[in-house]
Amino acid sequence: MVNVSIARRYARALLDVAAEANRTDAVADQLASFVRAFEQSRELSDVLLNPAYTRGQRSQVVEALMKVMGTVEPALANTLRLLVDRNRLIYVPDIARVFRDMADARAGRVRGQVTSATKLAPDALDQLRKSLQQLTQRDVILESREDPSLLGGVSAQVGSVLYDGSLRTQLEQMRRQLKQNA
Repeated sequence: MVNVSIARRYARALLDVAAEANRTDAVADQLASFVRAFEQSRELSDVLLNPAYTRGQRSQVVEALMKVMGTVEPALANTLRLLVDRNRLIYVPDIARVFRDMADARAGRVRGQVTSATKLAPDALDQLRKSLQQLTQRDVILESREDPSLLGGVSAQVGSVLYDGSLRTQLEQMRRQLKQNA
């Protein structure tokens, strides 16, 4: 069970330091890169999470990974070192997620996901993003994915709100209406 309050505490501290240096987006990108490396390499996650490895070994691996990443923001580097020292590297994916959410909220952004039956053209995706920005009165960052079971149309989830204009949903609504009228 992940302790969200621990992730939130580290994310908030990292966000405060990154915002002070006006480097929030850079830290978010680098933290996401670190998490991707962490999640994609079984060997790396084993070294960082397995108690059989010493704190010194974990520290060397984190330092080597930061070197491979290139120039790492000082706030992030210090946070990662602190997480090694306190044996809390297991929280890095949750810290990254909470950090991104907090950074988005502070910047007035909201993330959303658009699902369509086929790949949307870039101009259609941009038009949809602009429409969602007008609806939410916030800057919207969209991620798109395809789901052939939708048949047609799109559904968009922005924050906790779902805008469903899929053909599958419209057909389901028609089916329910026909059943009620029968």
